[in-house]
Amino acid sequence: MNEEIKEKVNYCLNCKIKPCQLKGCPLENHIPEMIKLLKEEKYKEAYQEISKTTVLPGVCGRICPHKKQCQGSCVRGIKGEPVSIGDLEAFTFDKANELGYSLLDCYGEIKKSNKKVAVIGGGPAGLTCAAFLAKEGIDVTIYEKYNKLGGILVHGIPDFRLPREVIDKTIEKILNLGINVKYNEILGKTITLEELKKQYDAIFLSIGANKSSKMGVEGEELPGVYGGNELLENGIYPDFTGKKVAVIGGGNVAMDCSRTIKRLGAKEVKVIYRRAEKQMPAEEKEILEAKQEGIEFMFQNNIVKIIGNNKVEKVELIKTKLVKKEGETREVPVNIENSNYQIDIDYIIMALGSQVSEEVLTLGLTLNKWGNILVDDNYQTSDKKIYAGGDLAGMKGTVAWAAKSGREAAKKILENIK
Repeated sequence: MNEEIKEKVNYCLNCKIKPCQLKGCPLENHIPEMIKLLKEEKYKEAYQEISKTTVLPGVCGRICPHKKQCQGSCVRGIKGEPVSIGDLEAFTFDKANELGYSLLDCYGEIKKSNKKVAVIGGGPAGLTCAAFLAKEGIDVTIYEKYNKLGGILVHGIPDFRLPREVIDKTIEKILNLGINVKYNEILGKTITLEELKKQYDAIFLSIGANKSSKMGVEGEELPGVYGGNELLENGIYPDFTGKKVAVIGGGNVAMDCSRTIKRLGAKEVKVIYRRAEKQMPAEEKEILEAKQEGIEFMFQNNIVKIIGNNKVEKVELIKTKLVKKEGETREVPVNIENSNYQIDIDYIIMALGSQVSEEVLTLGLTLNKWGNILVDDNYQTSDKKIYAGGDLAGMKGTVAWAAKSGREAAKKILENIK
C-alpha cells in the first residue's frame, strides 16, 4: 500500500453510525468495513466485503458523484474534507486484479439450479442483475445489442474518465460466474419478448434510456444540431476542428460531450446552462476539470432559437434570473425580458437528459407518464414474468442507482422463481 492510500485509509474514523453507507450510498456498500480491512492490509477480505453489495467497485469508485453520495454524508466532511471513499473503492478493485481475486473467491462454490433468466441489455443494471442471479446458481443469458458489454460504461462515458481496461476487467469477473452472452441481439428485431418468455423463467429488461431530450425551440431540426447521448453512444462525430460548439445542459453528459469535443479539436466549446453553477447536476470535479481544459461556462442563459439557412450559424440566447416561487423549494430560472443576444456557433449539442427509445412503445408493457416502463415494488412490469430496472424504468440516473435496481430486481426474481 502506497503512502497516499495509507493516509486516506487512516483518515477514516470507522463510524458506528455509518452515514456514508446507510445514507449516502445507493447500494449501501459496506464502506467502513472495507476501509477497516484495508487498514489491516487484508485485501482479499476487503474485496469480499464490497462484493457483498456490488460487482462494480472499480467503476463506481471512479465515476460516482461521490460528493453527492457517500462522501457527501461522511462525518469528517462536516468540518473538513471527507474520506476519499471513491479512491479507496477503486483501490480495492485494482488490488483484487493485481492479486488475481475473482468474484468466485468472494461467493464460494455456486450450486447450479434448473432456473433460467434472460437479461436484455448489458449495462450497469443488467450486469449487476445477471451477477446476483448467477451467484445463486441461476442459468443467466445476457442479450446485448452491440458486440461488447458495458452499456453506458462503454457507449456513454469517455475513456479519459473511465479507462477501458477497468470496464473489461469488471465484465470479465462478472462473466466468470458462468453467465452466457449473446451479442448483436436487438429486442424487437432479432429477438422478441414472446419468444424469450417461452425459454426463460423470468426476463429482466435493462436496455437503458439513451435518446436525447429536445428543447422544442425554433431551428432545432437544422443540420448541425446533435443529441449528446447519441454522439457519445455511437462515437461518430462531425469534424469539430477549429469550430465553435455550444453544449446545452448541466449534467455529466454535458461535461463528457464538451470535454470530448474539445479533445477533437474544437476552437471554442461553450456549456450553456439556464441555472447557476451551484445548481448544476454534474459532479463538481467534472466541472472543475472541464474548466481546466478550456471549456467556457455560460450560466443563467437560456436558448430562444437556433438560427441558420441550411445549417447552424447562430444561437439566440436570453439571460435568466433565479426566482423562488411559492411552494417551490428550488429556485427556478425565469427569462429576463429584453436581454436577448446572439452568438456565432457552428454546432449545437443537446445534453438535456434522456428518454426511452421508440422501440419501448412496441413491447406491449404499461408505461408511466414520463414514458418509462412502469414497475411495481418488486420491479415487475405489467407482465409479471418481465422485470425492468435502470433508466428504462425511470430510476435515478447514476450508475450506482442503476446497479441497485439490478441487484434488487435479482432478489425479487429469485423469490418468485425458486
